[in-house]
Amino acid sequence: MITGSSLSDKLMKPGSRSVSARLMWMNVVVSGTVLVLAVIAFFSYDLISFRGNLIRNLATSAQIVGANSVSALLFDDPQSAATTLEALRNSPDVVSATLVASDGQVFAEYQRNGQTGAAATTLPAMTPGRLDQDWVQWSHVLLAHRIVFQGKTEGTVFIAAELRETGRRARQYLLIALGVLLICMAAGLLIGSRVRKLVARPIASLAETARQVTRERDYSVRAAPHQDNDEIAVLIESFNEMLVQIQDRDTALRGARDQLETRVQERTAALRAANRELEAFSYTVAHDLRGPLDAVQGMVYILETLERENREGDRGEILEQMQQATRNMTTLIDDLLNLSRASTTALKREPVRLTDLAWQIAGDLKRGNAERTVEFRIEKVPEIEADGGLMRVVLDNLMRNAWKYSSRHERACIEFGAVRQRGETVFFVRDDGAGFDPKLNDQLFQPFHRLHSRSDFPGTGIGLATVQRILERHGGRIWAEGAVEKGATFWFTVRSGAAAAA
Repeated sequence: MITGSSLSDKLMKPGSRSVSARLMWMNVVVSGTVLVLAVIAFFSYDLISFRGNLIRNLATSAQIVGANSVSALLFDDPQSAATTLEALRNSPDVVSATLVASDGQVFAEYQRNGQTGAAATTLPAMTPGRLDQDWVQWSHVLLAHRIVFQGKTEGTVFIAAELRETGRRARQYLLIALGVLLICMAAGLLIGSRVRKLVARPIASLAETARQVTRERDYSVRAAPHQDNDEIAVLIESFNEMLVQIQDRDTALRGARDQLETRVQERTAALRAANRELEAFSYTVAHDLRGPLDAVQGMVYILETLERENREGDRGEILEQMQQATRNMTTLIDDLLNLSRASTTALKREPVRLTDLAWQIAGDLKRGNAERTVEFRIEKVPEIEADGGLMRVVLDNLMRNAWKYSSRHERACIEFGAVRQRGETVFFVRDDGAGFDPKLNDQLFQPFHRLHSRSDFPGTGIGLATVQRILERHGGRIWAEGAVEKGATFWFTVRSGAAAAA
Protein backbone atom coordinates (compact mmCIF):
# COMPACT_ATOMS: atom_id res chain seq x y z
CA MET A 1 0.00 0.00 0.00
CA ILE A 2 1.39 3.45 -0.95
CA THR A 3 1.07 5.98 1.85
CA GLY A 4 0.72 9.70 1.40
CA SER A 5 4.39 10.35 2.19
CA SER A 6 5.68 7.70 -0.19
CA LEU A 7 3.42 8.97 -2.99
CA SER A 8 4.63 12.50 -2.39
CA ASP A 9 8.26 11.36 -2.43
CA LYS A 10 7.71 9.61 -5.75
CA LEU A 11 6.05 12.64 -7.28
CA MET A 12 8.75 15.01 -5.98
CA LYS A 13 11.73 12.78 -6.84
CA PRO A 14 14.30 14.92 -8.72
CA GLY A 15 15.22 12.21 -11.23
CA SER A 16 11.64 11.47 -12.25
CA ARG A 17 10.52 12.48 -15.74
CA SER A 18 7.39 14.49 -16.43
CA VAL A 19 4.56 13.18 -18.56
CA SER A 20 5.37 15.58 -21.38
CA ALA A 21 9.01 14.47 -21.46
CA ARG A 22 7.95 10.84 -21.57
CA LEU A 23 5.48 11.55 -24.38
CA MET A 24 8.13 13.47 -26.32
CA TRP A 25 10.67 10.66 -26.01
CA MET A 26 7.98 8.17 -26.83
CA ASN A 27 7.25 10.05 -30.08
CA VAL A 28 10.94 10.15 -30.91
CA VAL A 29 11.45 6.46 -30.14
CA VAL A 30 8.35 5.41 -32.08
CA SER A 31 9.27 7.58 -35.06
CA GLY A 32 12.87 6.38 -35.01
CA THR A 33 11.80 2.76 -34.73
CA VAL A 34 9.35 3.09 -37.62
CA LEU A 35 12.02 4.86 -39.67
CA VAL A 36 14.64 2.18 -39.01
CA LEU A 37 12.19 -0.58 -39.88
CA ALA A 38 11.19 1.26 -43.06
CA VAL A 39 14.84 1.76 -44.07
CA ILE A 40 15.58 -1.91 -43.45
CA ALA A 41 12.54 -2.93 -45.45
CA PHE A 42 13.34 -0.65 -48.42
CA PHE A 43 17.02 -1.56 -48.36
CA SER A 44 16.19 -5.28 -48.28
CA TYR A 45 13.78 -4.86 -51.18
CA ASP A 46 16.32 -2.80 -53.14
CA LEU A 47 19.07 -5.33 -52.46
CA ILE A 48 16.89 -8.23 -53.63
CA SER A 49 15.85 -6.30 -56.75
CA PHE A 50 19.45 -5.30 -57.47
CA ARG A 51 20.64 -8.91 -57.13
CA GLY A 52 17.81 -10.11 -59.38
CA ASN A 53 18.66 -7.58 -62.10
CA LEU A 54 22.37 -8.39 -61.85
CA ILE A 55 21.68 -12.13 -62.17
CA ARG A 56 19.46 -11.52 -65.21
CA ASN A 57 22.16 -9.35 -66.85
CA LEU A 58 24.81 -11.96 -66.09
CA ALA A 59 22.57 -14.67 -67.57
CA THR A 60 22.18 -12.62 -70.76
CA SER A 61 25.93 -12.05 -70.97
CA ALA A 62 26.59 -15.76 -70.35
CA GLN A 63 24.20 -16.74 -73.14
CA ILE A 64 25.93 -14.33 -75.55
CA VAL A 65 29.38 -15.60 -74.56
CA GLY A 66 28.22 -19.19 -74.89
CA ALA A 67 26.77 -18.61 -78.36
CA ASN A 68 29.97 -16.88 -79.51
CA SER A 69 32.17 -19.64 -78.04
CA VAL A 70 30.53 -22.64 -79.77
CA SER A 71 32.80 -22.50 -82.83
CA ALA A 72 35.91 -22.09 -80.63
CA LEU A 73 34.98 -25.19 -78.63
CA LEU A 74 34.22 -27.23 -81.78
CA PHE A 75 37.46 -26.25 -83.49
CA ASP A 76 39.54 -26.25 -80.30
CA ASP A 77 40.48 -22.56 -80.52
CA PRO A 78 41.16 -21.33 -76.91
CA GLN A 79 42.52 -18.02 -78.21
CA SER A 80 39.25 -17.15 -79.89
CA ALA A 81 37.33 -18.15 -76.74
CA ALA A 82 39.59 -15.94 -74.57
CA THR A 83 38.94 -13.01 -76.91
CA THR A 84 35.21 -13.57 -76.49
CA LEU A 85 35.58 -13.58 -72.69
CA GLU A 86 37.61 -10.34 -72.83
CA ALA A 87 34.44 -8.61 -74.04
CA LEU A 88 33.15 -8.84 -70.42
CA ARG A 89 35.71 -6.23 -69.41
CA ASN A 90 33.12 -3.57 -70.21
CA SER A 91 30.90 -4.90 -67.38
CA PRO A 92 32.17 -3.19 -64.17
CA ASP A 93 30.59 -5.76 -61.86
CA VAL A 94 32.20 -8.84 -63.54
CA VAL A 95 35.23 -10.09 -61.64
CA SER A 96 36.08 -13.18 -63.67
CA ALA A 97 34.75 -15.51 -66.38
CA THR A 98 35.71 -19.09 -67.13
CA LEU A 99 34.88 -21.34 -70.09
CA VAL A 100 34.98 -25.02 -69.18
CA ALA A 101 34.99 -27.70 -71.89
CA SER A 102 32.72 -30.73 -71.81
CA ASP A 103 35.50 -32.81 -70.26
CA GLY A 104 35.65 -30.45 -67.27
CA GLN A 105 38.95 -28.80 -68.22
CA VAL A 106 39.32 -25.01 -68.30
CA PHE A 107 39.25 -24.02 -71.95
CA ALA A 108 39.62 -20.24 -71.52
CA GLU A 109 39.31 -17.71 -68.70
CA TYR A 110 39.21 -14.02 -67.92
CA GLN A 111 40.30 -12.29 -64.69
CA ARG A 112 39.80 -8.60 -64.11
CA ASN A 113 43.07 -8.36 -62.20
CA GLY A 114 44.94 -10.25 -64.94
CA GLN A 115 45.72 -13.40 -62.84
CA THR A 116 44.69 -16.78 -64.31
CA GLY A 117 44.91 -20.45 -63.43
CA ALA A 118 43.06 -20.60 -60.08
CA ALA A 119 39.45 -20.48 -61.20
CA ALA A 120 38.91 -24.15 -62.04
CA THR A 121 39.50 -25.34 -58.52
CA THR A 122 36.70 -23.15 -57.08
CA LEU A 123 33.97 -23.76 -59.66
CA PRO A 124 30.93 -25.69 -58.37
CA ALA A 125 29.18 -28.44 -60.29
CA MET A 126 25.88 -27.61 -61.98
CA THR A 127 22.71 -29.51 -61.25
CA PRO A 128 22.08 -32.05 -64.04
CA GLY A 129 19.39 -30.94 -66.50
CA ARG A 130 19.64 -27.21 -65.77
CA LEU A 131 20.86 -24.71 -68.39
CA ASP A 132 21.39 -21.79 -65.97
CA GLN A 133 22.25 -21.79 -62.27
CA ASP A 134 23.45 -19.13 -59.82
CA TRP A 135 25.07 -19.04 -56.39
CA VAL A 136 24.71 -15.89 -54.28
CA GLN A 137 26.85 -14.96 -51.28
CA TRP A 138 26.82 -11.70 -49.32
CA SER A 139 28.99 -9.71 -51.74
CA HIS A 140 29.53 -12.09 -54.71
CA VAL A 141 27.35 -13.76 -57.34
CA LEU A 142 28.42 -16.72 -59.50
CA LEU A 143 26.34 -17.64 -62.55
CA ALA A 144 26.75 -20.71 -64.76
CA HIS A 145 25.36 -21.27 -68.27
CA ARG A 146 25.46 -24.63 -70.00
CA ILE A 147 26.48 -24.40 -73.75
CA VAL A 148 24.36 -26.81 -75.81
CA PHE A 149 24.86 -27.32 -79.55
CA GLN A 150 22.66 -29.71 -81.52
CA GLY A 151 21.46 -31.37 -78.31
CA LYS A 152 24.95 -31.99 -76.98
CA THR A 153 26.70 -30.13 -74.12
CA GLU A 154 29.89 -28.59 -75.45
CA GLY A 155 30.91 -26.66 -72.32
CA THR A 156 29.91 -24.32 -69.50
CA VAL A 157 30.39 -20.59 -68.96
CA PHE A 158 30.99 -19.36 -65.38
CA ILE A 159 30.75 -15.60 -64.70
CA ALA A 160 31.58 -14.19 -61.24
CA ALA A 161 30.39 -10.68 -60.28
CA GLU A 162 30.89 -8.41 -57.28
CA LEU A 163 28.06 -6.54 -55.51
CA ARG A 164 29.97 -3.31 -55.10
CA GLU A 165 26.78 -1.32 -55.54
CA THR A 166 25.35 -2.79 -52.31
CA GLY A 167 27.67 -0.89 -49.99
CA ARG A 168 27.07 2.39 -51.78
CA ARG A 169 23.31 1.92 -51.56
CA ALA A 170 23.56 1.05 -47.82
CA ARG A 171 25.44 4.28 -47.15
CA GLN A 172 22.82 6.24 -49.03
CA TYR A 173 20.01 4.69 -47.03
CA LEU A 174 21.88 5.37 -43.78
CA LEU A 175 22.31 9.03 -44.60
CA ILE A 176 18.65 9.30 -45.54
CA ALA A 177 17.63 7.59 -42.27
CA LEU A 178 19.78 9.95 -40.16
CA GLY A 179 18.30 12.97 -41.90
CA VAL A 180 14.76 11.81 -41.43
CA LEU A 181 15.52 10.93 -37.78
CA LEU A 182 16.72 14.47 -37.11
CA ILE A 183 13.55 15.80 -38.68
CA CYS A 184 11.45 13.43 -36.51
CA MET A 185 13.26 14.58 -33.35
CA ALA A 186 12.55 18.19 -34.20
CA ALA A 187 8.93 17.33 -34.88
CA GLY A 188 8.80 15.41 -31.59
CA LEU A 189 10.01 18.47 -29.68
CA LEU A 190 7.35 20.61 -31.31
CA ILE A 191 4.65 18.02 -30.65
CA GLY A 192 5.90 17.60 -27.05
CA SER A 193 5.50 21.30 -26.34
CA ARG A 194 1.95 21.13 -27.65
CA VAL A 195 1.23 17.98 -25.64
CA ARG A 196 2.58 19.71 -22.53
CA LYS A 197 -0.14 22.31 -22.87
CA LEU A 198 -2.94 19.94 -23.79
CA VAL A 199 -2.18 16.89 -21.64
CA ALA A 200 0.78 17.26 -19.30
CA ARG A 201 -0.25 20.45 -17.52
CA PRO A 202 -3.73 19.23 -16.51
CA ILE A 203 -2.28 15.89 -15.39
CA ALA A 204 0.51 17.66 -13.46
CA SER A 205 -2.10 19.87 -11.78
CA LEU A 206 -4.14 16.78 -10.91
CA ALA A 207 -1.03 15.09 -9.49
CA GLU A 208 -0.28 18.18 -7.36
CA THR A 209 -3.83 18.10 -5.98
CA ALA A 210 -3.50 14.37 -5.19
CA ARG A 211 -0.17 15.07 -3.44
CA GLN A 212 -1.74 17.81 -1.34
CA VAL A 213 -4.68 15.58 -0.38
CA THR A 214 -2.49 12.64 0.64
CA ARG A 215 -0.01 14.84 2.50
CA GLU A 216 -2.45 17.04 4.44
CA ARG A 217 -5.48 14.68 4.59
CA ASP A 218 -7.57 17.63 3.44
CA TYR A 219 -10.44 16.24 1.35
CA SER A 220 -11.94 19.67 0.76
CA VAL A 221 -9.33 20.45 -1.91
CA ARG A 222 -10.53 20.24 -5.53
CA ALA A 223 -8.62 19.97 -8.81
CA ALA A 224 -9.02 22.82 -11.30
CA PRO A 225 -11.50 21.89 -14.06
CA HIS A 226 -10.23 21.34 -17.59
CA GLN A 227 -11.41 23.60 -20.39
CA ASP A 228 -11.86 20.95 -23.06
CA ASN A 229 -14.57 18.32 -22.91
CA ASP A 230 -12.28 15.30 -23.31
CA GLU A 231 -11.05 12.29 -21.31
CA ILE A 232 -8.84 14.50 -19.11
CA ALA A 233 -11.83 16.63 -18.18
CA VAL A 234 -13.77 13.47 -17.30
CA LEU A 235 -10.81 12.24 -15.21
CA ILE A 236 -10.59 15.52 -13.26
CA GLU A 237 -14.34 15.63 -12.74
CA SER A 238 -14.36 12.00 -11.51
CA PHE A 239 -11.44 12.76 -9.19
CA ASN A 240 -13.31 15.71 -7.67
CA GLU A 241 -16.45 13.59 -7.24
CA MET A 242 -14.35 10.94 -5.49
CA LEU A 243 -13.00 13.61 -3.12
CA VAL A 244 -16.57 14.70 -2.36
CA GLN A 245 -17.57 11.12 -1.52
CA ILE A 246 -14.46 10.61 0.63
CA GLN A 247 -15.12 13.87 2.47
CA ASP A 248 -18.73 12.87 3.16
CA ARG A 249 -17.69 9.42 4.37
CA ASP A 250 -14.91 10.87 6.50
CA THR A 251 -17.35 13.27 8.14
CA ALA A 252 -19.86 10.48 8.73
CA LEU A 253 -17.12 8.22 10.08
CA ARG A 254 -15.96 10.83 12.54
CA GLY A 255 -19.51 11.36 13.76
CA ALA A 256 -20.09 7.62 14.11
CA ARG A 257 -16.78 7.24 15.94
CA ASP A 258 -17.65 9.99 18.42
CA GLN A 259 -21.11 8.48 18.93
CA LEU A 260 -19.61 5.00 19.36
CA GLU A 261 -17.08 6.25 21.93
CA THR A 262 -19.93 7.85 23.89
CA ARG A 263 -21.95 4.63 23.78
CA VAL A 264 -18.95 2.54 24.78
CA GLN A 265 -18.30 4.79 27.75
CA GLU A 266 -21.94 4.57 28.81
CA ARG A 267 -22.07 0.79 28.39
CA THR A 268 -18.75 0.39 30.19
CA ALA A 269 -19.99 2.44 33.13
CA ALA A 270 -23.21 0.42 33.26
CA LEU A 271 -21.30 -2.85 33.04
CA ARG A 272 -18.92 -1.84 35.81
CA ALA A 273 -21.89 -0.87 38.02
CA ALA A 274 -23.55 -4.22 37.29
CA ASN A 275 -20.34 -6.10 38.06
CA ARG A 276 -19.96 -4.22 41.33
CA GLU A 277 -23.57 -5.05 42.25
CA LEU A 278 -23.07 -8.70 41.34
CA GLU A 279 -19.85 -8.89 43.30
CA ALA A 280 -21.47 -7.20 46.29
CA PHE A 281 -24.42 -9.61 46.09
CA SER A 282 -22.18 -12.67 45.89
CA TYR A 283 -19.98 -11.62 48.75
CA THR A 284 -23.01 -10.59 50.82
CA VAL A 285 -24.55 -14.02 50.33
CA ALA A 286 -21.25 -15.67 51.16
CA HIS A 287 -20.39 -13.70 54.27
CA ASP A 288 -23.90 -13.20 55.67
CA LEU A 289 -25.01 -16.80 55.31
CA ARG A 290 -21.84 -18.72 56.03
CA GLY A 291 -21.72 -17.62 59.69
CA PRO A 292 -25.26 -18.78 60.65
CA LEU A 293 -24.88 -21.93 58.57
CA ASP A 294 -21.64 -22.82 60.32
CA ALA A 295 -23.35 -22.27 63.68
CA VAL A 296 -26.32 -24.44 62.73
CA GLN A 297 -24.04 -27.14 61.42
CA GLY A 298 -22.03 -27.01 64.64
CA MET A 299 -25.12 -27.38 66.83
CA VAL A 300 -26.33 -30.27 64.73
CA TYR A 301 -23.02 -31.98 65.22
CA ILE A 302 -23.20 -31.42 69.02
CA LEU A 303 -26.74 -32.76 69.22
CA GLU A 304 -25.76 -35.73 67.14
CA THR A 305 -22.83 -36.49 69.41
CA LEU A 306 -24.63 -36.06 72.76
CA GLU A 307 -27.83 -37.87 71.91
CA ARG A 308 -26.61 -40.46 69.42
CA GLU A 309 -28.45 -43.23 71.26
CA ASN A 310 -31.81 -41.39 71.05
CA ARG A 311 -31.51 -40.52 67.36
CA GLU A 312 -34.55 -42.43 66.32
CA GLY A 313 -37.82 -41.44 64.67
CA ASP A 314 -38.69 -37.85 63.93
CA ARG A 315 -35.76 -36.34 65.86
CA GLY A 316 -33.15 -38.18 63.86
CA GLU A 317 -34.89 -37.44 60.56
CA ILE A 318 -35.07 -33.71 61.34
CA LEU A 319 -31.40 -33.64 62.25
CA GLU A 320 -30.51 -35.39 58.99
CA GLN A 321 -32.59 -32.90 56.99
CA MET A 322 -30.91 -30.00 58.79
CA GLN A 323 -27.51 -31.38 57.93
CA GLN A 324 -28.45 -31.90 54.27
CA ALA A 325 -29.91 -28.41 54.04
CA THR A 326 -26.77 -26.85 55.46
CA ARG A 327 -24.63 -28.88 53.04
CA ASN A 328 -26.76 -27.74 50.11
CA MET A 329 -26.58 -24.11 51.15
CA THR A 330 -22.81 -24.36 51.63
CA THR A 331 -22.48 -25.83 48.14
CA LEU A 332 -24.64 -23.02 46.74
CA ILE A 333 -22.49 -20.40 48.47
CA ASP A 334 -19.29 -21.98 47.10
CA ASP A 335 -20.78 -22.09 43.61
CA LEU A 336 -21.81 -18.44 43.82
CA LEU A 337 -18.32 -17.50 44.95
CA ASN A 338 -16.80 -19.45 42.05
CA LEU A 339 -19.19 -17.74 39.61
CA SER A 340 -18.21 -14.35 41.01
CA ARG A 341 -14.48 -15.12 40.81
CA ALA A 342 -14.91 -16.41 37.25
CA SER A 343 -16.29 -13.01 36.21
CA THR A 344 -14.25 -10.55 38.27
CA THR A 345 -10.94 -12.09 39.33
CA ALA A 346 -7.94 -10.81 37.36
CA LEU A 347 -6.29 -13.55 35.30
CA LYS A 348 -2.82 -14.61 36.43
CA ARG A 349 -1.39 -16.56 33.55
CA GLU A 350 1.14 -19.27 34.29
CA PRO A 351 2.08 -22.70 32.92
CA VAL A 352 -0.67 -25.14 33.89
CA ARG A 353 -0.46 -28.94 33.64
CA LEU A 354 -4.03 -30.08 33.25
CA THR A 355 -2.99 -33.73 33.49
CA ASP A 356 -1.66 -33.22 37.05
CA LEU A 357 -4.83 -31.32 38.03
CA ALA A 358 -7.01 -34.13 36.66
CA TRP A 359 -5.14 -36.78 38.68
CA GLN A 360 -5.46 -34.66 41.85
CA ILE A 361 -9.22 -34.25 41.37
CA ALA A 362 -9.60 -37.97 40.60
CA GLY A 363 -7.80 -38.78 43.87
CA ASP A 364 -10.09 -36.47 45.84
CA LEU A 365 -13.16 -38.13 44.29
CA LYS A 366 -11.94 -41.64 45.11
CA ARG A 367 -11.12 -40.73 48.70
CA GLY A 368 -14.57 -39.15 49.16
CA ASN A 369 -16.38 -42.33 48.02
CA ALA A 370 -13.97 -45.24 48.06
CA GLU A 371 -16.64 -47.93 47.69
CA ARG A 372 -17.45 -46.91 44.09
CA THR A 373 -15.89 -48.76 41.16
CA VAL A 374 -14.75 -46.02 38.75
CA GLU A 375 -11.94 -46.27 36.20
CA PHE A 376 -10.09 -43.04 35.42
CA ARG A 377 -8.38 -42.77 32.04
CA ILE A 378 -6.30 -39.61 32.10
CA GLU A 379 -4.02 -38.82 29.16
CA LYS A 380 -0.94 -36.64 29.17
CA VAL A 381 -2.06 -33.42 27.45
CA PRO A 382 -0.03 -30.36 26.35
CA GLU A 383 0.79 -27.73 28.94
CA ILE A 384 -1.18 -24.48 28.57
CA GLU A 385 -0.73 -20.85 29.66
CA ALA A 386 -3.71 -19.94 31.86
CA ASP A 387 -4.90 -19.05 35.37
CA GLY A 388 -4.16 -22.14 37.45
CA GLY A 389 -6.85 -21.54 40.08
CA LEU A 390 -9.63 -20.96 37.57
CA MET A 391 -8.59 -23.95 35.43
CA ARG A 392 -8.81 -26.13 38.54
CA VAL A 393 -12.40 -24.89 38.97
CA VAL A 394 -13.10 -25.89 35.34
CA LEU A 395 -11.72 -29.43 35.67
CA ASP A 396 -13.21 -29.91 39.14
CA ASN A 397 -16.72 -29.04 37.91
CA LEU A 398 -16.51 -31.22 34.80
CA MET A 399 -15.01 -34.26 36.52
CA ARG A 400 -17.33 -34.03 39.54
CA ASN A 401 -20.29 -33.86 37.13
CA ALA A 402 -18.99 -36.99 35.41
CA TRP A 403 -18.60 -38.66 38.82
CA LYS A 404 -22.08 -37.61 39.90
CA TYR A 405 -23.99 -38.53 36.74
CA SER A 406 -22.34 -41.95 36.52
CA SER A 407 -23.09 -42.78 40.19
CA ARG A 408 -26.11 -44.99 39.35
CA HIS A 409 -23.99 -47.35 37.26
CA GLU A 410 -22.32 -50.25 38.98
CA ARG A 411 -19.14 -49.63 37.05
CA ALA A 412 -18.17 -46.32 35.48
CA CYS A 413 -15.36 -44.87 33.36
CA ILE A 414 -14.27 -41.23 33.34
CA GLU A 415 -11.82 -40.01 30.69
CA PHE A 416 -9.76 -36.86 30.26
CA GLY A 417 -7.64 -36.14 27.18
CA ALA A 418 -7.05 -33.93 24.17
CA VAL A 419 -7.17 -34.12 20.37
CA ARG A 420 -6.06 -31.86 17.51
CA GLN A 421 -8.88 -30.34 15.46
CA ARG A 422 -8.36 -27.71 12.75
CA GLY A 423 -4.98 -26.68 14.07
CA GLU A 424 -5.93 -26.26 17.75
CA THR A 425 -5.89 -28.45 20.85
CA VAL A 426 -9.35 -29.52 22.08
CA PHE A 427 -9.63 -31.02 25.56
CA PHE A 428 -12.46 -33.31 26.67
CA VAL A 429 -14.00 -34.93 29.76
CA ARG A 430 -16.08 -38.02 28.96
CA ASP A 431 -18.24 -40.33 31.10
CA ASP A 432 -20.57 -43.25 30.48
CA GLY A 433 -23.28 -42.10 32.88
CA ALA A 434 -26.83 -40.80 32.60
CA GLY A 435 -26.11 -38.41 29.73
CA PHE A 436 -28.72 -35.88 28.60
CA ASP A 437 -31.28 -35.21 25.90
CA PRO A 438 -29.49 -33.56 22.90
CA LYS A 439 -32.58 -31.41 22.29
CA LEU A 440 -31.83 -29.60 25.58
CA ASN A 441 -28.23 -28.88 24.66
CA ASP A 442 -28.76 -25.10 24.61
CA GLN A 443 -29.87 -25.14 28.29
CA LEU A 444 -26.74 -26.84 29.63
CA PHE A 445 -24.76 -23.69 30.39
CA GLN A 446 -27.55 -21.46 31.69
CA PRO A 447 -27.14 -20.55 35.40
CA PHE A 448 -29.52 -22.30 37.85
CA HIS A 449 -30.85 -24.44 34.99
CA ARG A 450 -30.90 -28.21 35.51
CA LEU A 451 -31.64 -31.02 33.05
CA HIS A 452 -32.20 -33.60 35.83
CA SER A 453 -34.37 -33.36 38.91
CA ARG A 454 -32.74 -32.56 42.24
CA SER A 455 -34.02 -35.85 43.68
CA ASP A 456 -32.14 -37.81 41.01
CA PHE A 457 -28.89 -35.85 41.07
CA PRO A 458 -28.27 -33.06 43.63
CA GLY A 459 -26.70 -29.77 42.53
CA THR A 460 -27.16 -26.02 42.14
CA GLY A 461 -27.07 -25.63 38.36
CA ILE A 462 -24.25 -23.05 38.50
CA GLY A 463 -21.20 -25.22 37.78
CA LEU A 464 -21.37 -25.37 33.98
CA ALA A 465 -22.19 -21.65 33.74
CA THR A 466 -19.06 -20.96 35.81
CA VAL A 467 -16.99 -23.22 33.53
CA GLN A 468 -18.25 -21.44 30.41
CA ARG A 469 -17.47 -18.01 31.83
CA ILE A 470 -13.93 -19.03 32.82
CA LEU A 471 -13.18 -20.50 29.40
CA GLU A 472 -14.56 -17.45 27.59
CA ARG A 473 -12.25 -15.25 29.64
CA HIS A 474 -9.38 -17.45 28.43
CA GLY A 475 -10.44 -16.95 24.80
CA GLY A 476 -11.85 -20.48 24.56
CA ARG A 477 -15.23 -22.14 24.32
CA ILE A 478 -17.10 -25.24 25.54
CA TRP A 479 -19.71 -27.52 24.01
CA ALA A 480 -21.19 -30.92 24.84
CA GLU A 481 -22.32 -34.11 23.13
CA GLY A 482 -24.41 -36.83 24.70
CA ALA A 483 -27.49 -39.02 24.75
CA VAL A 484 -29.77 -40.36 27.47
CA GLU A 485 -28.06 -43.22 29.39
CA LYS A 486 -25.18 -43.17 26.90
CA GLY A 487 -22.90 -40.78 28.72
CA ALA A 488 -21.74 -37.27 27.88
CA THR A 489 -18.60 -35.64 26.49
CA PHE A 490 -17.70 -32.05 27.28
CA TRP A 491 -15.24 -30.45 24.82
CA PHE A 492 -13.40 -27.22 25.57
CA THR A 493 -10.55 -25.09 24.26
CA VAL A 494 -8.16 -22.68 25.94
CA ARG A 495 -6.30 -20.07 23.89
CA SER A 496 -2.96 -19.47 25.54
CA GLY A 497 -2.10 -15.79 25.76
CA ALA A 498 -5.59 -14.65 24.66
CA ALA A 499 -6.85 -11.40 26.10
CA ALA A 500 -9.26 -11.77 28.99
CA ALA A 501 -12.86 -11.35 28.01
CA ALA A 502 -14.77 -8.42 29.52
